[in-house]
Amino acid sequence: MHGTEAPSAWVQRWTDLAKPQSQVLDLACGAGRHMKWFSEQGHTCTGVDRSAEALAIAKAYGTVIEADMEAGPWPLLDMQFDLVVVTNYLWRPLMPLLMKSLAPEGLLIYETFAAGHEKVGKPSRPDFLLNPGELLQTFKSLRVVAYEDGYCDHPPKFIQRIAAVNQVNDVERQFGLRSR
Repeated sequence: MHGTEAPSAWVQRWTDLAKPQSQVLDLACGAGRHMKWFSEQGHTCTGVDRSAEALAIAKAYGTVIEADMEAGPWPLLDMQFDLVVVTNYLWRPLMPLLMKSLAPEGLLIYETFAAGHEKVGKPSRPDFLLNPGELLQTFKSLRVVAYEDGYCDHPPKFIQRIAAVNQVNDVERQFGLRSR
């Protein structure tokens, strides 16, 4: 079942950038491998997925919301999180909503399949594969801490990943404003 494997090495690598006791959103969480990881680090987790079966496992690690994010309304309106994590999932219409869900000074950790992956496995449809540089372009308003776009051979996959912070400048912080 999706979400029962070990946490992503990319997610683990950048976890220390999250402030202590962060509110974490794990989008397309599956059975909650990253929820488990973050809850073990002292964070509070919310996971969203469409699989009731997977969420039955994930609920051990935090709050879960069953929602089909591709067909239904965004279930987290007006909610913001200190950390948003997405792995092995891409639905481009959600990208602006992810940005709105990221609190000021919040951390985004995103990792999913990229163009070229169709040569080595599934997913193979372009709808589910990032274009070159797409995460950089999509999240250009964030301060990029790390970015990779390329091929990994264990297991074989083309992947794109980013760790980025929703920086707020001193004027915005002083007046409680947030620019977009």
